[in-house]
Amino acid sequence: MANILALIELTPAGEPAASTRGLLAAAASLGTPVAVLAATAGPDAGTTARLGQLGAAVVFTGVGPQAGSILTAPAVEALEAAVATYAPAAVLAANSVDGREIAARLAVRTGGALLADAVSVRLDGDRIVAGHSIFGGAYDVESAVEGGLPVITVRQGAIDGAAPAAAGESATVPLSGAVPGARITSVNQAAASSSRPELRTAKTVVSGGRGLGSKENFALVEQLADALGAAVGASRAAVDAGFVDQHAQVGQTGVSVSPQLYIALGISGAIQHRAGMQTAKTIVAINKDGDSPIFDVADFGIVGDVFTVVPQLVEALAARPD
Repeated sequence: MANILALIELTPAGEPAASTRGLLAAAASLGTPVAVLAATAGPDAGTTARLGQLGAAVVFTGVGPQAGSILTAPAVEALEAAVATYAPAAVLAANSVDGREIAARLAVRTGGALLADAVSVRLDGDRIVAGHSIFGGAYDVESAVEGGLPVITVRQGAIDGAAPAAAGESATVPLSGAVPGARITSVNQAAASSSRPELRTAKTVVSGGRGLGSKENFALVEQLADALGAAVGASRAAVDAGFVDQHAQVGQTGVSVSPQLYIALGISGAIQHRAGMQTAKTIVAINKDGDSPIFDVADFGIVGDVFTVVPQLVEALAARPD
């Protein structure tokens, strides 16, 4: 099987980012996953074992003293070395701020082509095909590279499942001592304001819209999210009305999510919002207006008052046996 490189982003604490599982699952569907990371030292046994459990056949680490303090450039260098070593059929990276920049730089260095914000990947004979949701989710299209290395950024949460556990063999390469790029001088980790999952990578998301009516009523969204162990999202209208902070906004000008389950409460379903959530695997909409556009993309719809339906749903969830 062809080698598929997967860029593993690290948190400031040195842990693999939440996008790791999906990237390695996508890589395993195409070939043999090779996890690539840049670090100030070779991966410890725990990290190597964890990546092996997530499907990495090899953990390839670019090691350099500035790897943790220079933005993006060390990861590009590590990927370039991995491309030379493993001759991969494709390179995958998360469609994060860093991932997009690293992927674009690598595509230029290797003479490859960038396929951005993929929501699926598949094999078509000897070609790798990426699926995309474009123009605000109005169209689903596919793209492939005709010659050159495909460098694909994958929307976080879009790829479900997990790769079979693999050996997780370790390999390292030294990075150059002088790496150009913006330098990180300090990291101030914000205190977690909630125990809920992070919105972009959550498997379940409960979002509220203007139909909730007020910031006080938006608590209904949080109650259902807590009952499901879900992240909290919102439409732009709810954010603009001050019901919830902007970081919860889902849509074209907010966060794009692809959870297993997306529940929309009191959201009409404007195209701006649908662009950020309609690649969810299952969509449930609750709205008193049966003509709301949200029902056009919903797998299950309830035409009813959220203030009647949701409390009953929360009560039923609480009554479930453990």
